[in-house]
Amino acid sequence: MLSSSLRASRARAYATVASSSSANVASINHGQPTSSVTVLVKAGSRYETKPGVAHCLKNFAFKDTEKRSALRTIRETELFGGVLSTSLSREYIALTADFLPGNEAYFVDLLASQITSPRFARHEFQEGVAPLVQSEATAAFNNPAVLALDLAHGIAFRNGLGASLFASAGSAVTNEDVKAYASKVFSKDNVAFIGTGVDESLLQKLVGEHFTTTTTGAASSPATKYFGGETRIAPSPESHAHGPQTVFIGFGSSSVSPELAILSSYLDPTTSLKWGQSTSPIASLVVPGTTIKSVYLPYSDGTLAGVLIQAHDAAAVKTAAVGVAKAISDVKGGSLQGESFNIALAKARFRLASQTEERAAQVTAVGSKLFGGDKGLLESLPSVLEKTDASAFSKASNDAASGLVTRANSSRTQAASSTLSAKPTYVAIGDIGSLPYADELGL
Repeated sequence: MLSSSLRASRARAYATVASSSSANVASINHGQPTSSVTVLVKAGSRYETKPGVAHCLKNFAFKDTEKRSALRTIRETELFGGVLSTSLSREYIALTADFLPGNEAYFVDLLASQITSPRFARHEFQEGVAPLVQSEATAAFNNPAVLALDLAHGIAFRNGLGASLFASAGSAVTNEDVKAYASKVFSKDNVAFIGTGVDESLLQKLVGEHFTTTTTGAASSPATKYFGGETRIAPSPESHAHGPQTVFIGFGSSSVSPELAILSSYLDPTTSLKWGQSTSPIASLVVPGTTIKSVYLPYSDGTLAGVLIQAHDAAAVKTAAVGVAKAISDVKGGSLQGESFNIALAKARFRLASQTEERAAQVTAVGSKLFGGDKGLLESLPSVLEKTDASAFSKASNDAASGLVTRANSSRTQAASSTLSAKPTYVAIGDIGSLPYADELGL
């Protein structure tokens, strides 16, 4: 079942998780006016066998299968008034059909065929998939914010979660590579059907009828380990030459970290009221021409959090980065206590709760439970947040040395201390001659 906080927030809301003979099945149904079914495949970039192959596989969605041509899929979906979409994250590839209730049988059949009988025609790869992959990668690498976060993952985690979401120009993925990867990840242990606005018993019945693969085995990747580090990229005529100067300052963890969730909320300069003043210690750094965004990205066995700073002037970015680094240093020194901690904790809990209102977030959360065992991300993080108190942000190293950390709080205090004392993840994109180095900021 979903977390009690989510169930309490919605009348008639429920989620059920079951395992049919062919795949994991779950349903979230609270009388929505529209329905959706998502095939969640544990085949994100962290599992790929060759750099860029997950990106290519994502773009093979809704192409020719043994049952339907791509054209037929499009035309029939239009006749039903449905919408098809696909997405790629570091952990999952998601194929989703949104439609009116009553059309479940058609769309479950359509989605199942994408997994059980894709044709992977060479001409589709050469004429459709490869050009789209290149276009998406070019757009991403021309966006300094997207590029900074992609590079930050590589620095923070190296392998696994550190794998890029995008196929680079030199990845040289072939159609055969995509077919080989699909044969590995399109197995019943690696696939889940998650419905919203769909009766669970009906969904389980339809999946049993249409998803008939006998292939077994689950994808695996190295256990997440946080490293941290620094990289700097100068603009070139081919990429991000005209984008804003960008700096990312972050920290990571090899677990779902409530401390980073709270720190991210504490630093978030977003105001609760449009014309109000944020309580964030870096709120005053947000001036015309400078944007500062708090980033919090939790995964099944890791977390990356930090602050993304952008401005068209490198000096403005440096000024903001100095202020952000000081705020982080103050947190290390024990400034996140009392009312400040209570506000940050409340914001973190609200942010997590509000994310569960979104259909995509619900699907990912349920998927993490289906693939992750007894507790998924949606259930584990709220419960851990509730047990986190201000002692997690006390001056852990000094307190431990002087015997001030109680036995009950020592593990959480040490977790926060080790997370914030680890090497930061630092990315600078733009005028690297003027943008600061991490050690210049005291990081």
